[in-house]
Amino acid sequence: MRKIRRFLRQITYDVLGHFSSDDGWAFASHIALSGLMALFPFLIFATSLASFLGTKEFAETAVHVIFDMWPSNIAAPIANEVTNVLTVQRSGLLTLSVIAAAYFASNGVEALRIALNRAYRVTDQRSIIFCRLQSLGFVLVGTLSLMAISFLLVLAPLAVRIAEQWFPDIAPFTGTIAFWRYSVAVAVLVLALFMVHIWLPAGRRSLGDILPGILITLVAWLAAATAFAKYLETFATYVTTYAGLASIMVAIVFLYMLSAIFIIGAEINAAIMNFRKREQQPDLVLE
Repeated sequence: MRKIRRFLRQITYDVLGHFSSDDGWAFASHIALSGLMALFPFLIFATSLASFLGTKEFAETAVHVIFDMWPSNIAAPIANEVTNVLTVQRSGLLTLSVIAAAYFASNGVEALRIALNRAYRVTDQRSIIFCRLQSLGFVLVGTLSLMAISFLLVLAPLAVRIAEQWFPDIAPFTGTIAFWRYSVAVAVLVLALFMVHIWLPAGRRSLGDILPGILITLVAWLAAATAFAKYLETFATYVTTYAGLASIMVAIVFLYMLSAIFIIGAEINAAIMNFRKREQQPDLVLE
């Protein structure tokens, strides 16, 4: 019991101390703003690629995949604007604007990389070109993943109707399709967290090294999103404070909160890794 208390105390001091001293709050705001600014270029690039490949229903389903897990009063204004942007016709895949959109979308990935390097206490020795190409690769993988999910979400209702014709008894259970829709979105989120923790920051970490922080991140995200949505319904006066900018300010505050939790998750992983090293080598001096 004493060892558990010592473990929790050291991890807590390490996480909070390093998060505060290494500008964790500043990096959280950097991720939030960069992520929001990268969202539109990413979806513009993804929609252009999807249209080029013949996936016509991408815009609507992509908006659902990204925003369905957000509290509705936060997601609705942004989702509407995203839909308006994505329905604008563009001339082709390889236009300068679409290429620029892919580049600016990768800035959001770079923001995550910088924050993770700080949280894991590592210095990135990889070249700028490699890092940028890796970020563009994440954008492309994210695009292709959204396209695959969009295809499945479009195909699922058709498959359900065919199944109901052949097996009428399953009709009462088709409501679980919504459950699977959310399950797919959660699975994509979890996979994305594993990918960014493993490959974005410098150095190498095992699945066991990153699992605690990812689990805590997911639980804290759920709790924070629920609490923030309840706060907006009950107490918030953003409209009287920010007028027409209220919806965008709510989104920034929400993303800022999620970004801080994301960084703390990485800090927890780093603190646990350092604790293990100190247990194995008591004389070892760590950051």
